Amino acid sequence: MSSLEISSSTFSQEMKLPSSPPLVEGSALEPFRCVRKDLNEIEEKPKDIIKFTAEKLSVDEVSQLVISPLCGAVSLFVGTTRNNFEGKKVISLEYEAYLPMAENEIRKICSDIRQKWPVKHIAVFHRLGLVPVSEASVIIAVSSVHRASSLQAVSYAIDTLKAKVPIWKKEMYEESSSSWKRNKECFWVTDD
Repeated sequence: MSSLEISSSTFSQEMKLPSSPPLVEGSALEPFRCVRKDLNEIEEKPKDIIKFTAEKLSVDEVSQLVISPLCGAVSLFVGTTRNNFEGKKVISLEYEAYLPMAENEIRKICSDIRQKWPVKHIAVFHRLGLVPVSEASVIIAVSSVHRASSLQAVSYAIDTLKAKVPIWKKEMYEESSSSWKRNKECFWVTDD
């Protein structure tokens, strides 16, 4: 045997990895094993989550509520208080709602969305009371398999909410005045 062959043999013996211990079911050494189900077998009931609150709204919280492993898209609309209206400096908005009717109308919007687009989960959160500049007044989140459905659903949701849901806002101005505003989209509004 030549010295080269001995070195080669010794080298390969030194570099061998130890054999893995036998796997024991339930042991810490067991690799992550999942029983894979066909996507059609995964059951996840669609959710409509509606909330009116005086608390500050969280975009992250609302978006997390609609995330689904079955969906590749979460679309959001976030309506915030801006600092001006028709040359006046706005310091906050104040929202009021007729809650039983408002909740019922939003449920109808969710139902309409489900008839128009294949979406999974819908969340509509609306703030009541005072909402300072730059804070969210409304957050709408929709999840769907593909983006087109959730984007269209979110657009429909905010447009229909503004047109049909009995929510009123009062703009509070810097010069200590205020003005109740109506949504021009409301179906009950008539031209003056």
